[in-house]
Amino acid sequence: MFSTRLPICASNVYAVTMNAKDNSVNIEKKPYHHGDLRQSLISEGLRMLGEREADSLSLREIARSVGVSATSVYRHFPDKEALMTALALEGLAQLGAAQRAASEAVGGGTAGFKETGRAYVRFALANPALFRLIFASPALSQGKVQGDINSEAHSLLQANAAAAAARGGGEQAVHAVQAWALVHGLAMLLLDGQVPADDDLIDRAIC
Repeated sequence: MFSTRLPICASNVYAVTMNAKDNSVNIEKKPYHHGDLRQSLISEGLRMLGEREADSLSLREIARSVGVSATSVYRHFPDKEALMTALALEGLAQLGAAQRAASEAVGGGTAGFKETGRAYVRFALANPALFRLIFASPALSQGKVQGDINSEAHSLLQANAAAAAARGGGEQAVHAVQAWALVHGLAMLLLDGQVPADDDLIDRAIC
Protein backbone atom coordinates (compact mmCIF):
# COMPACT_ATOMS: atom_id res chain seq x y z
CA MET A 1 0.00 0.00 0.00
CA PHE A 2 2.99 2.27 -0.33
CA SER A 3 3.48 4.85 -3.04
CA THR A 4 5.43 8.03 -3.67
CA ARG A 5 3.68 11.35 -3.96
CA LEU A 6 4.93 11.92 -7.47
CA PRO A 7 3.04 13.35 -10.44
CA ILE A 8 2.07 11.05 -13.29
CA CYS A 9 3.56 12.88 -16.24
CA ALA A 10 2.70 12.35 -19.89
CA SER A 11 5.94 11.91 -21.76
CA ASN A 12 6.88 13.19 -25.17
CA VAL A 13 6.70 9.64 -26.51
CA TYR A 14 3.80 8.04 -24.66
CA ALA A 15 0.63 9.32 -23.05
CA VAL A 16 0.20 7.39 -19.79
CA THR A 17 -3.33 6.97 -18.44
CA MET A 18 -4.95 4.70 -15.87
CA ASN A 19 -8.01 2.57 -16.56
CA ALA A 20 -10.36 3.43 -13.72
CA LYS A 21 -11.94 -0.04 -13.68
CA ASP A 22 -8.91 -2.29 -13.41
CA ASN A 23 -6.01 0.07 -12.60
CA SER A 24 -4.11 -0.99 -15.72
CA VAL A 25 -1.66 1.37 -17.37
CA ASN A 26 -2.64 2.45 -20.87
CA ILE A 27 0.20 3.93 -22.89
CA GLU A 28 -0.51 5.56 -26.24
CA LYS A 29 2.45 6.19 -28.51
CA LYS A 30 3.01 9.76 -29.69
CA PRO A 31 5.60 11.31 -32.02
CA TYR A 32 8.88 11.81 -30.17
CA HIS A 33 10.25 15.33 -29.84
CA HIS A 34 13.52 15.84 -28.02
CA GLY A 35 12.80 17.41 -24.68
CA ASP A 36 12.13 15.43 -21.53
CA LEU A 37 14.11 12.35 -22.51
CA ARG A 38 14.21 11.04 -18.96
CA GLN A 39 10.42 10.83 -18.74
CA SER A 40 10.25 9.39 -22.24
CA LEU A 41 12.59 6.57 -21.22
CA ILE A 42 10.51 5.89 -18.11
CA SER A 43 7.31 5.77 -20.14
CA GLU A 44 8.84 3.36 -22.63
CA GLY A 45 10.11 1.21 -19.78
CA LEU A 46 6.60 1.10 -18.32
CA ARG A 47 5.19 0.09 -21.69
CA MET A 48 7.68 -2.77 -21.94
CA LEU A 49 6.87 -3.87 -18.39
CA GLY A 50 3.32 -4.31 -19.59
CA GLU A 51 4.62 -7.02 -21.93
CA ARG A 52 7.34 -8.83 -19.96
CA GLU A 53 9.34 -9.02 -16.74
CA ALA A 54 11.86 -6.39 -15.65
CA ASP A 55 14.84 -8.76 -15.89
CA SER A 56 14.46 -8.92 -19.66
CA LEU A 57 14.68 -5.15 -20.18
CA SER A 58 17.88 -3.40 -21.23
CA LEU A 59 18.90 0.25 -21.47
CA ARG A 60 19.99 -0.18 -25.08
CA GLU A 61 16.69 -1.69 -26.10
CA ILE A 62 14.70 1.08 -24.44
CA ALA A 63 16.94 3.72 -26.04
CA ARG A 64 16.50 2.12 -29.45
CA SER A 65 12.73 2.02 -29.04
CA VAL A 66 12.61 5.69 -28.06
CA GLY A 67 14.88 6.56 -30.97
CA VAL A 68 17.99 7.82 -29.20
CA SER A 69 21.50 6.51 -28.68
CA ALA A 70 22.56 4.52 -25.64
CA THR A 71 24.92 7.37 -24.78
CA SER A 72 21.92 9.66 -24.37
CA VAL A 73 20.37 7.24 -21.89
CA TYR A 74 23.45 7.18 -19.68
CA ARG A 75 23.12 10.92 -19.10
CA HIS A 76 19.92 10.20 -17.18
CA PHE A 77 20.45 6.63 -15.95
CA PRO A 78 24.04 5.48 -15.37
CA ASP A 79 22.95 1.84 -15.34
CA LYS A 80 19.93 -0.43 -15.55
CA GLU A 81 19.47 -0.40 -11.79
CA ALA A 82 18.94 3.37 -11.84
CA LEU A 83 16.25 3.01 -14.50
CA MET A 84 14.54 0.20 -12.57
CA THR A 85 14.41 2.43 -9.50
CA ALA A 86 12.83 5.21 -11.54
CA LEU A 87 10.27 2.80 -12.98
CA ALA A 88 9.43 1.49 -9.51
CA LEU A 89 8.94 5.02 -8.19
CA GLU A 90 6.66 5.87 -11.09
CA GLY A 91 4.72 2.67 -10.48
CA LEU A 92 4.28 3.61 -6.83
CA ALA A 93 2.95 6.98 -7.89
CA GLN A 94 0.39 5.31 -10.14
CA LEU A 95 -0.61 2.88 -7.41
CA GLY A 96 -1.13 5.72 -4.96
CA ALA A 97 -3.21 7.65 -7.48
CA ALA A 98 -5.38 4.59 -8.12
CA GLN A 99 -5.95 4.08 -4.40
CA ARG A 100 -6.81 7.73 -3.83
CA ALA A 101 -9.29 7.71 -6.71
CA ALA A 102 -10.90 4.48 -5.47
CA SER A 103 -11.35 5.92 -1.98
CA GLU A 104 -12.76 9.22 -3.20
CA ALA A 105 -15.21 7.45 -5.50
CA VAL A 106 -17.07 6.06 -2.47
CA GLY A 107 -16.68 9.12 -0.26
CA GLY A 108 -13.72 8.01 1.84
CA GLY A 109 -14.16 6.76 5.39
CA THR A 110 -14.37 3.06 6.17
CA ALA A 111 -15.72 2.26 2.71
CA GLY A 112 -12.88 4.25 1.18
CA PHE A 113 -10.29 2.33 3.19
CA LYS A 114 -11.64 -0.95 1.84
CA GLU A 115 -11.50 0.43 -1.69
CA THR A 116 -7.83 1.38 -1.32
CA GLY A 117 -7.12 -2.27 -0.53
CA ARG A 118 -9.14 -3.52 -3.48
CA ALA A 119 -7.39 -1.03 -5.75
CA TYR A 120 -4.04 -2.34 -4.50
CA VAL A 121 -4.90 -5.92 -5.50
CA ARG A 122 -6.39 -4.90 -8.84
CA PHE A 123 -3.33 -2.80 -9.64
CA ALA A 124 -1.15 -5.86 -8.99
CA LEU A 125 -3.24 -8.04 -11.30
CA ALA A 126 -3.34 -5.41 -14.06
CA ASN A 127 0.40 -4.65 -13.83
CA PRO A 128 2.14 -7.80 -12.56
CA ALA A 129 5.69 -7.03 -13.74
CA LEU A 130 5.54 -3.47 -12.44
CA PHE A 131 4.05 -4.62 -9.13
CA ARG A 132 6.79 -7.21 -8.66
CA LEU A 133 9.43 -4.60 -9.52
CA ILE A 134 8.05 -2.35 -6.78
CA PHE A 135 7.58 -4.93 -4.04
CA ALA A 136 9.62 -8.03 -4.93
CA SER A 137 12.88 -6.58 -6.23
CA PRO A 138 15.70 -4.46 -4.75
CA ALA A 139 14.73 -1.46 -6.93
CA LEU A 140 13.57 0.57 -3.91
CA SER A 141 15.90 -0.91 -1.32
CA GLN A 142 17.92 1.26 1.02
CA GLY A 143 20.61 3.12 -0.86
CA LYS A 144 18.79 2.99 -4.22
CA VAL A 145 16.55 5.99 -3.44
CA GLN A 146 17.81 9.29 -2.11
CA GLY A 147 15.94 10.31 1.03
CA ASP A 148 12.70 8.83 2.33
CA ILE A 149 9.96 7.57 0.05
CA ASN A 150 7.09 9.77 1.16
CA SER A 151 4.19 7.96 -0.41
CA GLU A 152 0.57 8.86 -0.92
CA ALA A 153 -0.50 5.28 -0.33
CA HIS A 154 1.48 5.17 2.92
CA SER A 155 -0.28 8.35 4.03
CA LEU A 156 -3.66 6.83 3.14
CA LEU A 157 -2.82 3.66 5.04
CA GLN A 158 -1.67 5.49 8.16
CA ALA A 159 -4.61 7.91 8.20
CA ASN A 160 -7.14 5.11 7.82
CA ALA A 161 -5.36 2.97 10.41
CA ALA A 162 -5.47 5.87 12.83
CA ALA A 163 -9.20 6.27 12.21
CA ALA A 164 -9.75 2.54 12.77
CA ALA A 165 -7.84 2.69 16.05
CA ALA A 166 -9.88 5.70 17.16
CA ARG A 167 -13.14 3.90 16.41
CA GLY A 168 -12.39 0.46 17.81
CA GLY A 169 -9.25 0.78 19.89
CA GLY A 170 -5.93 -0.91 19.35
CA GLU A 171 -2.67 0.43 17.97
CA GLN A 172 -2.50 2.38 14.74
CA ALA A 173 0.65 0.52 13.70
CA VAL A 174 -1.03 -2.86 14.17
CA HIS A 175 -4.09 -1.82 12.16
CA ALA A 176 -1.79 -0.64 9.38
CA VAL A 177 0.21 -3.87 9.26
CA GLN A 178 -2.94 -6.01 9.32
CA ALA A 179 -4.49 -4.07 6.44
CA TRP A 180 -1.34 -4.17 4.30
CA ALA A 181 -0.71 -7.85 5.03
CA LEU A 182 -4.24 -8.72 3.91
CA VAL A 183 -4.11 -6.94 0.55
CA HIS A 184 -0.48 -7.77 -0.25
CA GLY A 185 -0.93 -11.40 0.66
CA LEU A 186 -4.04 -11.66 -1.50
CA ALA A 187 -2.30 -9.92 -4.39
CA MET A 188 0.64 -12.34 -4.28
CA LEU A 189 -1.60 -15.41 -4.01
CA LEU A 190 -3.48 -14.29 -7.10
CA LEU A 191 -0.34 -13.37 -9.04
CA ASP A 192 1.33 -16.70 -8.23
CA GLY A 193 -1.76 -18.66 -9.23
CA GLN A 194 -2.32 -20.06 -5.74
CA VAL A 195 -5.83 -18.61 -5.81
CA PRO A 196 -7.84 -18.24 -9.05
CA ALA A 197 -8.13 -14.62 -10.17
CA ASP A 198 -11.69 -13.56 -9.42
CA ASP A 199 -12.75 -9.93 -9.22
CA ASP A 200 -15.72 -10.78 -7.04
CA LEU A 201 -13.40 -12.60 -4.63
CA ILE A 202 -11.40 -9.39 -4.19
CA ASP A 203 -14.55 -7.56 -3.09
CA ARG A 204 -15.58 -10.31 -0.70
CA ALA A 205 -12.12 -10.92 0.79
CA ILE A 206 -11.50 -7.25 1.54
CA CYS A 207 -14.51 -6.28 3.61
